[in-house]
Amino acid sequence: MSMEGVDHALQRRRAQLERLSTDLLDLEAHPGHRLLDGAELRGQTRRRWDEARAGIVTLWWLFDAYRRTLERAEEIRSRRSRPGTAELAELTALLTGASVEMKVEDVPVERRSLVRSAGEWLTLDQVLTRMDATYRDCAQLVAMADAAWTILAPRISRAEEGWKAAWEVSLRLGDGDDELKALGRELIGVRDAARADPLTHAAGDPGEQVELDRIAAAVAARHRVLEDALAIRTGFGERVRELAGRIAAVAAAEDAARAARDLVLVKIASPVLPGLPDQAGTLRDRLAALGGSHAAGDWAELARRTGELERAVADALAQAHATTGTVTGLIDRRDELRGRLEAFRAKAVRLGAGEDAELGYLYRQAHDLLWTAPCDLRQATVAMAGYQRAIKEIGAGG
Repeated sequence: MSMEGVDHALQRRRAQLERLSTDLLDLEAHPGHRLLDGAELRGQTRRRWDEARAGIVTLWWLFDAYRRTLERAEEIRSRRSRPGTAELAELTALLTGASVEMKVEDVPVERRSLVRSAGEWLTLDQVLTRMDATYRDCAQLVAMADAAWTILAPRISRAEEGWKAAWEVSLRLGDGDDELKALGRELIGVRDAARADPLTHAAGDPGEQVELDRIAAAVAARHRVLEDALAIRTGFGERVRELAGRIAAVAAAEDAARAARDLVLVKIASPVLPGLPDQAGTLRDRLAALGGSHAAGDWAELARRTGELERAVADALAQAHATTGTVTGLIDRRDELRGRLEAFRAKAVRLGAGEDAELGYLYRQAHDLLWTAPCDLRQATVAMAGYQRAIKEIGAGG
C-alpha cells in the first residue's frame, strides 16, 4: 500500500471502530438488554440469553482485538511523516492481512471447540464480518425480549391494579377475602413466570396468556361480588323494602292474570290458555330467608342470594304480564273481528249492496257468533272470511 492508501485505510478503520463502539454501547443500553441482564431467567428466554450473552462477550473481545491492531498501526504511522518501505509493508500487513490473533484462551468457553487446538488469525474485515453476524443475533434477541415485555407488562399491570382495587374492597368488609388471596398468589406466580421467561409467555404457547387473562377475569368477577357484598351490608334494609314492593307487584300481576282468565272463560268458547303463574308466595318465602345470611354477616352470600331473588322477581313479573297479555289477546281478537265486520258492512253499503239478502244472511251469521257469549272464535273467523269474500266478489263484479 502507498502512504496515501495507508492514511485512507487508517481513517476508514478508525471510523469503523467508532461505529462499533457506539453500536455495542447502544446494544447494552437497550431496554431489552437491561431486562435480561441480571434477571433470574428460565425456559426459552434463559437458553437464548445465555447464547446471546456469550455472543456479547465475544463482540467485546473482537472489538478490543480490532482496536489493539488499529492502535498498533497508528503508532507505526506516527513515527515518521513519510514512512519507509519496511514500515509501509508492516502497515499493509496490519490493515489488510491476518493481523488479529484469536487465542484459544481468549475465546469464551461456550464458544470453544475441542477439535481446534490452536488459535487463528483474522483480517480486520473478517473480524467485522464475525462481529456483524453475532451482533445481529444478539440485537434481535434483546429486541424480541423488549417487544415481549411490552406486550406482557400492561396486561400484568392491569391485572395487579384490578387485584389491588378488589383487595381494598375486601378489607372494608373484614380481614380480607380468602378467594381473593388465592387469586393473588396465582397472579404472582404467573407474573414471576412471565418475567423469568417473557419470550414464551408473549410469543409461545397461547395458553400462557390465557392463564393471565383467566386470573384477571376471576379477579374482576370477585371484585364485583365484593362490591355487591359491601353494598348489601350498608343497604340491606332498603333492598328488602324494594323487593317486598316488587313481590307485591308480582302478586298483583298474577291476580290480574287470573282475573283475565276468568273473564275469558266467560267470553270465549273453549279457549287454549297458558298455565297461570303462581310465584309470589315462593318469592316471599325466599325474601324472608335472607334474614339468616344477614344475621350471620355472610355479606357475599347475602349479596348473591339477594341478586338471584331480584332477578327471579323480575322474571316472575314479566311472566305474569306476558300471561295476562296472552289471555286477554283472545278478547282482543274477538273485538278486532267485530270492528272488521262493521267496516265491511259499511263497504257493502257504499257498493250499493246494503239490502242484498245473501250478504245480509252472511252478516247476521258472523254478527251472531261474535256477539254471543261465549264466542266461538274459530267459527266466527270462518264466517267473517265468508262475508269478506262475498263483498269482494260484488266489488269485482260491479
